[in-house]
Amino acid sequence: MGYSFGPLNQKDLEIYYVEVEKGHDTFMVSRKIARTYYVLAGSGYFTIDNRKYDVIPGVLVEVPPQVEYCYSGKMTLLILSKPRWFSGNDTHTRWNPDVLVREGPYGVDHSSWTTKLVRAKILGKSPTSFFLRLNERLWRRLPSSLAGLRPMLSYGALVNTLARMHRVRAQALSTYFLRNRPELEQIRRLLETKGKGETLRVAVLACSTGAAAYSVAWTIRSARPDLKLILHAVDISRQAVEFAEQGVYSRTRPELTNTDIFDRVHAAEMDELFLQNGDVVSVKPWIKDGITWHVGDAGEPEMLDILGPQDIVVANNFICHMDPFEAENCLRNIARMINPGGHLFVSGIDLDVRVKVARDLKWQPVQELLEEIHDGDSSCKVCWPCHYGGLEPLNKRRADWKIRYASVFQVGSIPPAQSMRNDENAQITETLYDTEPNCLTPSN
Repeated sequence: MGYSFGPLNQKDLEIYYVEVEKGHDTFMVSRKIARTYYVLAGSGYFTIDNRKYDVIPGVLVEVPPQVEYCYSGKMTLLILSKPRWFSGNDTHTRWNPDVLVREGPYGVDHSSWTTKLVRAKILGKSPTSFFLRLNERLWRRLPSSLAGLRPMLSYGALVNTLARMHRVRAQALSTYFLRNRPELEQIRRLLETKGKGETLRVAVLACSTGAAAYSVAWTIRSARPDLKLILHAVDISRQAVEFAEQGVYSRTRPELTNTDIFDRVHAAEMDELFLQNGDVVSVKPWIKDGITWHVGDAGEPEMLDILGPQDIVVANNFICHMDPFEAENCLRNIARMINPGGHLFVSGIDLDVRVKVARDLKWQPVQELLEEIHDGDSSCKVCWPCHYGGLEPLNKRRADWKIRYASVFQVGSIPPAQSMRNDENAQITETLYDTEPNCLTPSN
């Protein structure tokens, strides 16, 4: 975890400060960027082109482009990148066993011949990497009127399938305050069923540096100050949780993330959310009140014992960084945390995984604001189809579109007092679960 310095006047140079707990989670190959690492504290080793180099404070390590490398150990590093990082530069080749051990049929070394073919190299070069880079350039220049045509959507689905098979996945802390406004509006609408003074239990999983948890808390407390809000914020990174709990942010120097977390917040909302002191802002106490912070893994069964049953669980933008087998298990575990009739918000996930679990567990997709929520986070849309985390455009020509593109679900048996579906809606839902897609989309 760390931050970048700047903005720098030298446009071709980027400098990072990084605190390493175990190491980089993947081996990678830089396409054009040369990186220089200076070890400030701690110890460990770099593996460069399959050769191991031990490092201690004061050692300088230079890694040229086109060479596979990784680093392990507990260290504080200063990193110089020249030129600056750009999308498509890094190819992640395999997991670093010092940091992560992946098991199961969707691990990096699984026996699927299609995945091995997609990841194969010829003379040290990956044809799939070249194909994805070429498509990324072409897709960005494609007029929206053409990108929405059925043949292009089918082709994009194929490209996205290759991207999901080819790229090694790893978690990231990139986030924003008020990231998806329609989703927050849907949370506000759900509060209308709550009686005055009732207790509302909410869990925000993968809370990162706190932006998602504080956005949800602000939305709920602004709309229903009478409710007793018990909000649990969870992340697997201890550094992120400790940082988030402080609720203090710099407006000029992003910390632990490479995004401008205030990019989607209006000036009036800054005044509502934060106490401001120059370039430093802190979340207001009335928003922070009632939030409990946890370091934990959303995929572990013990999370239910730690958090208890929840009325609303927000599980956004982290399951996409898991391989499908791991993602499905994690999502099924998350479902156990929700009270019968409660709601799950889950975006940033492979759609095939979400549909499979939703059908198996007979979740009810919430149709209200479905399209608005699906399109509510621009950062996910721009990555499709050439990145595994990209969000497939909403396609109403699919027979299953109402469940495929829903990001909000009602989970479990619905108590009679909360059931508002009439016979017609029930018939629509039944048809949803019994109908297969009528267009060909490559599966995982």
